[in-house]
Amino acid sequence: MRMIYRLHLSFAFLLLCILTITAVLIHPLLLDTLVDSQRKELRDQASWLMNLSPVMPLMSVRQTEAIKNSNTTTWSGDTSAVLIAPGEKVVYSTLTGEATTELMELSKQSPTGSGEIWKRTTDDQYIVETLTSNQVSAPHWQGVTAVMAAPLSKIKAMQLALFERLMIILSLGGVVAFLLSMLITRRLVKPLEELRKELNKVEMRRFSEVRLIETGGEIGEVAKAVYDLAGELEKYQRTQKQFFQNTSHELKTPLMSIQGYAEGIKDGIFTGDHANKGLDVIVKESERLKKIVTELILLGKLESEEGIFHMNHVPVRELIAETLERINPLLVKNDLRVELNGFDGNQEHSIYVDREKVLQALINIMGNAARYAKTTIRIQASADAEVIAIRITDDGEGIPEALLSQLFERFAKGKNGETGLGLAISRAIVERCRGRISAHNEPGSGAAFVLRFPTHF
Repeated sequence: MRMIYRLHLSFAFLLLCILTITAVLIHPLLLDTLVDSQRKELRDQASWLMNLSPVMPLMSVRQTEAIKNSNTTTWSGDTSAVLIAPGEKVVYSTLTGEATTELMELSKQSPTGSGEIWKRTTDDQYIVETLTSNQVSAPHWQGVTAVMAAPLSKIKAMQLALFERLMIILSLGGVVAFLLSMLITRRLVKPLEELRKELNKVEMRRFSEVRLIETGGEIGEVAKAVYDLAGELEKYQRTQKQFFQNTSHELKTPLMSIQGYAEGIKDGIFTGDHANKGLDVIVKESERLKKIVTELILLGKLESEEGIFHMNHVPVRELIAETLERINPLLVKNDLRVELNGFDGNQEHSIYVDREKVLQALINIMGNAARYAKTTIRIQASADAEVIAIRITDDGEGIPEALLSQLFERFAKGKNGETGLGLAISRAIVERCRGRISAHNEPGSGAAFVLRFPTHF
């Protein structure tokens, strides 16, 4: 079942439960409220009756009607009354003799007016309220007790009428609430349905077709995340395609040279010095092919495998010193000098990294700088409360603008580049050590590489 229908059924069931519980609670509450109101009215009528002037015992029905009609705003026509003087002498009654006697017996059982129910028959019940002259200011009715009775059927009829009206109002409110819930649910579910369609596009790898679902709240945040994810996956897919294309091209070139010279030597096309030259090319291309494959394997491990990084606190000064020692032959060959800044103070900067792998990243960057620098390479270390930065610059021609945006991608290389994997490996190492690496061109100078590592581990 679709979610929108499940929500509708759940809300309808909830409304039904609420209406049922409300009906169960309100039905007896209405009766209790109406009974209490009727008892108050009986006490008011008894007080009014006992404040009249004394009358003869057991008045006639006509005289009773006259007293009832003397104050129609106070007296209820369905109310029965009996006034009892001391000695169980009835001084006033609106009932027959038998009913008067029965009501007197009931008043004896509850003389304090606790509120009995008088059951003359199964279907003929009365609310009874007893009031003595001591409870009201009636000096001429000393010792007289007023027993008032009102039919319960009238109260139940009022209860039923009020209950029906209340349930109609609640039912109409429930219908309106259900319709509003359908509208709100549709507005909530519709973006989810559209989001499901976009996720199906992601599943089918149609990342470029994924569109942003315009909606608010948490669903809007999820939709934005899906849209961004599709963009990243599209970029990753494009990068992977480019990677395979570049890999096939980089591997194909040395393999073609190896195959061509090997077949030429085998078929006797190359002999003597030409054969020796062909063998040298085969060895050289084999070494190049081996280096590409080794770096590809290393890059794959750096980006995916866990447990290959062994983190420790390493002084920046030691890393730079060992890097310069490793590439010193290249510096001497190219007649380059190195300027160090930020290493003269007493404060020793340390970073939490894998020593050997970060050393490999620095060697790759320094080797890259040594290939393009004219006379000088500058290395500067700096630190603040959040970051320790290592800045490496050269005085070469700088990085071509077309290459700058993809400098750390696989097989991205300049005119003097080798495999195009060194900077990609450096980026993978720095990022796995929770650092960041960036490159830009210095104004009026060469390229600059900046490695930033967090000070808090």
